[in-house]
This record gives sequence, structure tokens and C-alpha cells, in this order.
Amino acid sequence: MNLVPRYTQIADNFAIQDQPTSVANPQLLLWNASLAQQFNIDIAATARANVFSGNDKQTIAAVALGYSGHQFGHFSPRLGDGRAHLLGAVADAEQQLWDIQLKGSGATPFSRGGDGRCALGPAIREYVMSEAMHALGIKTTRCLAVVGSGETVYRNPPQPGAIVTRIASSHIRVGSFQYLATQGDTEGLKNLADLAIARHYPDITATGAERYLALLAAVIKNQVELVVSWMRVGFIHGVMNTDNTLISGETLDYGPCAMMNRFDFDTVFSSIDKQGRYAFGNQPNIANWNCARLAESLIPLICDDDDHAVALLTPIINDFAEQFNRQFSAMWASKLGLVAESAVDKELIAALLTLLKEHQLDYTNTFDALTESLIGQARVPEALTQWAVNWRKRTNEQSYKIMRAVNPRVIPRNHVIEKILSEYNDTGSSTLLNDFNTVMANPYADSKLLAAFQLVSEDDKEYRTFCGT
Repeated sequence: MNLVPRYTQIADNFAIQDQPTSVANPQLLLWNASLAQQFNIDIAATARANVFSGNDKQTIAAVALGYSGHQFGHFSPRLGDGRAHLLGAVADAEQQLWDIQLKGSGATPFSRGGDGRCALGPAIREYVMSEAMHALGIKTTRCLAVVGSGETVYRNPPQPGAIVTRIASSHIRVGSFQYLATQGDTEGLKNLADLAIARHYPDITATGAERYLALLAAVIKNQVELVVSWMRVGFIHGVMNTDNTLISGETLDYGPCAMMNRFDFDTVFSSIDKQGRYAFGNQPNIANWNCARLAESLIPLICDDDDHAVALLTPIINDFAEQFNRQFSAMWASKLGLVAESAVDKELIAALLTLLKEHQLDYTNTFDALTESLIGQARVPEALTQWAVNWRKRTNEQSYKIMRAVNPRVIPRNHVIEKILSEYNDTGSSTLLNDFNTVMANPYADSKLLAAFQLVSEDDKEYRTFCGT
């Protein structure tokens, strides 16, 4: 595994050298063989636990990255990797670099008194959820491995410890820009922005202010696409802080995330989201807000006159809503197989959403039933039979193919995830995960095990997820 450094030249105290803390008895619990093959990671099976626990430090010049963050709207100027170590980057077949990071690998200079460890449950959740999101066709960080530490992590209650290995196209966050802007480090900001453009937006060839205005526009485009894709499958991130917003448009951090079962824009599962800031239906507003924080951080790169810089940035930020509304409408149209735009579509979609909430219909299973009803393989839910009369008039022979491509038959149900986590906590493995992975390999297709994973828990209104730190 050929690791290269990536962030050490950005600015002082941006990437601080720090080694993972060794653990007592590392045991490999999960290994993503296909991902390892993709990046030509040829670590011998007998060495994987040692390498991806952080115990093997011979060839590693690990760093902890600094970043700021608006956490539930409150700004923290110095957060950083408090329990993560970036080992370096590996190249794919196209010679693009991808970060490899250990999470739960011990305290760093950013730990603020924490132990820097991760419990087994959150590590397994990140692996399962990120790989499920990838299978659903949603941009996301990926997981290469989960290693049990052989140590106890003292939370409430005490739990087995683990380290998860995460792969991302980069770990450049909105909070990364905030960190440097807060320090008044314009040179560091420029270095970071240029690295972000080179990695994620190489088509940007402009110079001067136009270069960084184009960067903001590109980030907004990717954030719009990401949030629309989340809402297409019913995903609720749960902690959309600016430090969890990657400028690449990949999903980052699977702590208090969950999947919506019964449709309701106000759905919240995160135990720390008391006000519903990151509710299912509020995610586009927060993504817009986060992009505005990025725009503020870019002001020094735009113009020495702050007012003029704001005047140049504001139209780009304001365009978020128009882009989102356009893509959001297109998403609903595709979920319903509406081939050609019609004046009645908005009313048709609005009526459906009202019925979904009023009758507490399951989001995934309802759209799966509507899709399969077009070929006679399922019935339209009884609560939607009258509505479906008008809907059918707006479909044609292409509608099934369109709907099947965007409406998953299976998602990582909350009760399934909890059972998998419970099995790992009890035994260090999960037979359920093997079956789940088989079904999730193609979540838009039928399979022998599909029906078992389409079951909905009786009531998940009181279900709560936790940050995992």
C-alpha cells in the first residue's frame, strides 16, 4: 500500500503529525475485499488487523486534520480530528488520490480531553450504512475495514472498542475553510481551495476571483444533488454540521443517521437534534445554509473589499434554492414515472405526499408497490387507489423502467441495523449482515431474501440514534 501525504503543505497546524495509539488485541471484524481490490490494497490477511488498528506504524506518517464547524448552528473555531488519523492517500487506476483514515484510533491534539476511541456499534453502523448508500447509488465515503480493539470504551454503558477505516476522495470540509478563514490565513485558504479544485473540480480553469466563485458554484451543485439523492431514498443524516459537509458532495459521518419509514417531512431520529434542525424535510435548507458559510470563508479570495466580495458571492448562494427546487421536482417525477412535464404534476405530487403522511404509509414500500403495480406484480396501497387513477393517466410504457431505477426495493431499515449491531456486540459477528449484504448488493432488484428485509418495524417514532463519540 503506497501512501502519500496530501495536506501537510496547506498551512501551519492544518495537518498535525500524530500517530495512532496502539490497542491491546486487534481483531479484523469486517473487510471490504472489493474496495481493497479497487485500490490495489494488498495487505496480507494476517497483517490487516495490525495495520488498520494503527498498531503498525513503520510506514505511516499519520496526521490529524484541523477544521472548524457550526454544530447545530453554534460555531466552534477549533474542532479537528479528535479521534481520527489520516494515514495518507492511495491512487486509483486513474491515478486519483483517495484518503485513508482511521477513526477511533486514539487521542490527537484536537481531542479536547476525549479518549479518541470509537465503540464497536458506531463503527459497524458506519461500515454497513456507507456501503448500503453506495449500493443505492448515492455519493459517499466508503469503509474498508472494521477492527475490534480488544479494549473497552467507557461510554454509558461501557462497550467493546473498534477502529473503522474510511476511504474518501478527500476530507476537505466546509469547516476546513472556516478553520483557515478564522485564523485569517489567506494563503492557506488559497492553497486549500486550489487543492480542492485540482482534486474535485479540475474543469475550473479560471483565475483570480472567478476561480473561487466557480468553486462555490460547483460545491453548491454537488450539495444539491447529494441532498436530493438522500431524500429520494428517505435518508436522514442527523448531524449536518459544517464540519460534516464535504465539498466533494460525498456523504460523511454516519453517527446519528437513520432511514425514514413512515413518510413525514418532520421525521427526526437523532437524540441530540431536539429542535428538528436536521429533520428529513429541513435538509435542503441546512445544505444551503452550510454553503453560505463556505461563501463567507471564501471572501478573502474574492476581493479585498468585503462588501464587493459579498455582492459577487450572493447570487451564487441564492441560486441554491432554484437548483434544488428544479431537481427536487424532477426527482419526484422520476419516482412516479412521469415522462413528460405537465401542469397537473405539482398537484398530483402534493396530493400524494399529503396521503402518505395522513395514512402513515411506508415511504420505500409504497413507491416499490406503485412501481410494481405498473406490471401487475403488486397492488396500489388502498389509501392511494383514488389518487392512482389520475397518476396512471400520466404514465406510459417507459414509466416502469424509470421508476425501477430510482425506487429501491430495500433500504438499511433501522431495526435491521440495530439487530446487526446487537449481534456484533454479543458475538463479534453477524449472520444477519451476510443476508443483508446479499440483498443490498442490488437494492433495486428482486431477490430470494427481499421480502424479509422489506418488513417494517411496528413503530419507530421513539427510535433514537446517537453520535457515537
